[in-house]
Amino acid sequence: MMNLYSGTTDPFSHRCRIVLYEKGMDFQVIDVDLFNKPEDIAAINPYNRVPVLVDRDLVLFESNIINEYIDERFPHPQLMPPDPIMRARCRQLLFTFEQELFCHIEALEKNQKSADKARQAVRDRLTELVPVFAKQKFMLGDEFSMLDVAIAPLLWRLGHYGIELPKQTAPLMKYAERIFSRQGFIDALTPSEKVMRR
Repeated sequence: MMNLYSGTTDPFSHRCRIVLYEKGMDFQVIDVDLFNKPEDIAAINPYNRVPVLVDRDLVLFESNIINEYIDERFPHPQLMPPDPIMRARCRQLLFTFEQELFCHIEALEKNQKSADKARQAVRDRLTELVPVFAKQKFMLGDEFSMLDVAIAPLLWRLGHYGIELPKQTAPLMKYAERIFSRQGFIDALTPSEKVMRR
């Protein structure tokens, strides 16, 4: 059985839980207190961070790597596009999300001096995504994909991070509600995450 070491409020762990629940697999989530991590996290992940997936002899860290492994190992429903060109585009966008959105998470969570700048950067980048949802349900069209998994934890935490989006982002927020109503997303929420959004 797969074990996922997961932070109960960590957006990167949240991604992995979404994929596991979307797949409907047999797995165990081991909750990790991010402020008092057990020593075995540092033993299995040299960066001493979550999420960490342990599948027999295989130990993986970094949410996008974990999620691609799960998607390849358990191909139904498929979350990465089957076409190599679309898959490459998907990976490129996942990288872009890390560089332009998720790079601000630490500043937002610790409410550092740079938090206001981080909020503005996330607000601007999300606003730029709005035209994508004028004609399609999800990031890559009509099918839920790994891109939707990747961005969902951030969209869920907007209020928690103090990010208010302008009125023109209504199509993005409707898209977010589509994700939030998915059973896999609902099942993946921890009690601590449920209270982040009112």
